[in-house]
Amino acid sequence: MTVAGQRLDKALADVVPDLSRARIQTLIAEGAVSRDGAVLTNGSSKAAVGTYAIALPPVASATPLPQAIPLTVLFEDADLIVIEKPPGMAAHPAPGTADGTLVNALLYHCGASLSGIGGVARPGIVHRLDKDTSGVMVAAKSDRAHAGLSKLFAAHDIERTYIALTRGAPSPERGRIETQIGRSSSDRKKMAVLKAGGRNAVTDYIVQARYGVPAKAGTAPLAARVACTLHTGRTHQIRVHLASKGSPILGDAVYGSGSPAGAVKASIAEAGLTRQALHAAVLGFVHPVTGDALRFETALPPDMQTLETLLAAL
Repeated sequence: MTVAGQRLDKALADVVPDLSRARIQTLIAEGAVSRDGAVLTNGSSKAAVGTYAIALPPVASATPLPQAIPLTVLFEDADLIVIEKPPGMAAHPAPGTADGTLVNALLYHCGASLSGIGGVARPGIVHRLDKDTSGVMVAAKSDRAHAGLSKLFAAHDIERTYIALTRGAPSPERGRIETQIGRSSSDRKKMAVLKAGGRNAVTDYIVQARYGVPAKAGTAPLAARVACTLHTGRTHQIRVHLASKGSPILGDAVYGSGSPAGAVKASIAEAGLTRQALHAAVLGFVHPVTGDALRFETALPPDMQTLETLLAAL
């Protein structure tokens, strides 16, 4: 097959049919393609005569491996484990996050006792928190607990309260947000409130504190502490709902359109907050095996505590 003179990425895809053109483009961008020992960086350049080499990275294991990652365990028995997930930890492996996840930590901590209903990639996982959201999570160690917890979450028979630090404050000071949430038509990586389609999403909220309150009556505060109770569990539900009320969560790079006031922005920087200021503070449910009523409540993590202290001083 004569490929000299053709566009490089297309030529290589023709010669190596096991690799797609898109895959070839990625490998070129990663510096994994060379000709006669010289690394190639432009997939749109013309292919020339020579000896080409493609360095394929090792195939990642589809099965997560145990990792000795410290866990803050709030409760554990033979059927389930309740932990406080720190910010920055993904619930399970996904593209771009191969390890260092809660699943890797649970596999090390629980060993073979972890429920396998969730599949090899998500053993024990019955619900998730966003990677940069901290707070209480429960995982199943037995299949009967997994099935029981899944039914509770599907029926929304779970107490879940989150604390958010927001730009401004939603109005009125307490209320219910009920909308349809689905994929944004303009950005498929984001969720959005939809006029039609999507799935029903219900959040109750109450403004617990207002920070940087202007002297002029009726003027919105610079920031607020808002408690949100979930009645459904849609992807990014609280983040989307608070943003729809004009009070996005501080530090939310996805849904926090607009910039907070200068004093709030300075407080975020001083607190070292590099994520959305959202914490799953309360998780309550009936133990699916023993029938015991369980309820767990945790304080804000250090970054949110520091930010709240600074906001309260505005």
